[in-house]
Amino acid sequence: MNAHQGKLIGAAVVFGAALICGFGAWSYTQARGDETLAYAKSRDAALVAGKQHLARLNSLNGKDATSVDAGLQQWLDSSTGPLHDQLKRTRGKDAQELKKSGSTARGTVTDAALTALDERAGTAELIATVDVRVTPRTGEAGTERKRFEATLARTADGWKVKALTAIAVGAA
Repeated sequence: MNAHQGKLIGAAVVFGAALICGFGAWSYTQARGDETLAYAKSRDAALVAGKQHLARLNSLNGKDATSVDAGLQQWLDSSTGPLHDQLKRTRGKDAQELKKSGSTARGTVTDAALTALDERAGTAELIATVDVRVTPRTGEAGTERKRFEATLARTADGWKVKALTAIAVGAA
């Protein structure tokens, strides 16, 4: 191999490396602006928020008045629209009953999935199973498995639960 051939091979390698870098930069730019990526991020954000809010809406510490009030505020913070209005309307009655019972409940979402997402409308549909561990003031604790359908709405504060429906076991 002479010096001229060595220079040609070197130039070809540099040109090939520049092509690969250029293609990589182009691919990255395309992926960053990809609508599919944006949709996936929105879907993931809605799912994470929906799971957190369902857990909160199935949890409450009824051991003392301060805990009940804080728990009811979390319910309001996790909701929007008609569900929020209903929880706000019944807050006083709910507080009395919960303080009287002294029970605690801890909801854990065991599985969840979005069944629909409309980014433009800012809505999503979620299905989930939630294990709720209830500890009464007296007696033994127990766990109930519940299934829910939830409608989520995107708000200025992120995704929140707009409507919540319990699904009976054995229902389709």
